[in-house]
Amino acid sequence: MENDDVRFPFPIEIHPLTVASQDAVRELAAAAEAHDGVAPLSEQPLLRLGDDHPDLTHVRVQTRTGATTGYLQVDRGGDVASAELVVHPDHRRTGIGTILLRTAERDARLPDRSGAPDQRGKALRVWAHGDLPAARAFAAARDYASVRELLFLALALDDVPAAPEPPQGYRLRTFRPGSDDEAWVALNARAFADHPEQGRLTVHDLHARAAEPWFDAAGFWLLEGPDGHLAGSVWTKVPTGQPDDARDGEIYAVGVDPAAQGRGLGALLTAAGLHHLASVGCTRAVLYVDGDNPAALATYERAGFERAAIDVQYAPHVTHRSSNDANMGS
Repeated sequence: MENDDVRFPFPIEIHPLTVASQDAVRELAAAAEAHDGVAPLSEQPLLRLGDDHPDLTHVRVQTRTGATTGYLQVDRGGDVASAELVVHPDHRRTGIGTILLRTAERDARLPDRSGAPDQRGKALRVWAHGDLPAARAFAAARDYASVRELLFLALALDDVPAAPEPPQGYRLRTFRPGSDDEAWVALNARAFADHPEQGRLTVHDLHARAAEPWFDAAGFWLLEGPDGHLAGSVWTKVPTGQPDDARDGEIYAVGVDPAAQGRGLGALLTAAGLHHLASVGCTRAVLYVDGDNPAALATYERAGFERAAIDVQYAPHVTHRSSNDANMGS
């Protein structure tokens, strides 16, 4: 894994994806999800399939006839290089996963700015969504160690209390697209200043999500403080295409301005999100939370959430205490 000589025994594209290639990657991800029971790529890489940015690398593996058998995305825009990869179930154990991982390692070592002095690459981290046995074995065989856990929590929406009332001087209202964009992005950055993904969301990222079929401003709530500025928010997501009798609704993001924390506003916003999801017919609420966030975990456990699944992030063992980001779907 230290060898920079990455050979490609398969046809490989390393450049921005065409519209047809983007569709092929989505089909690949769907095939892997149907086989494994868990989505191999998270939302952000899927939303960025069409992006052409210096910090982003797309790698697509094909058969000789042009069918897509593997995909890798490396994002070097954060403190670490984050990558996610997937291999088609019918083409696993053929070396594609190893080639993609080695490509991610090599890509992570690229300098931030070509030709600049003292420029070094970034550490690499690799997501294994669902923490499947095959992914654990793939990581162990390549001397990768777990460095982060993302917990998937769930709560049956059988008996949801009435919508909570905000404290005196505070007001809950729905998000206004086009008017609240920049204010919410600024709030989100403050609330998630230490979060490697959520805190990096831009107005462009917000607009990309607002263009998705699931977006509904009626499920995006903002909490205004006594001074009229945003003190917190809860954003819910109800994926399309679900059966009416088993609909999941996600507490997509709950954030409180650090200046307003310690007043129970996180619990208030979570309860408001749950009430909304129940009101639109969801039967289960789900959310993701970092395993090393005890305050958020305590809030969700008090609300009745229980652990349903886990995503694990791996890093090369010799450097995993400082580390980088890829998704192991070999």
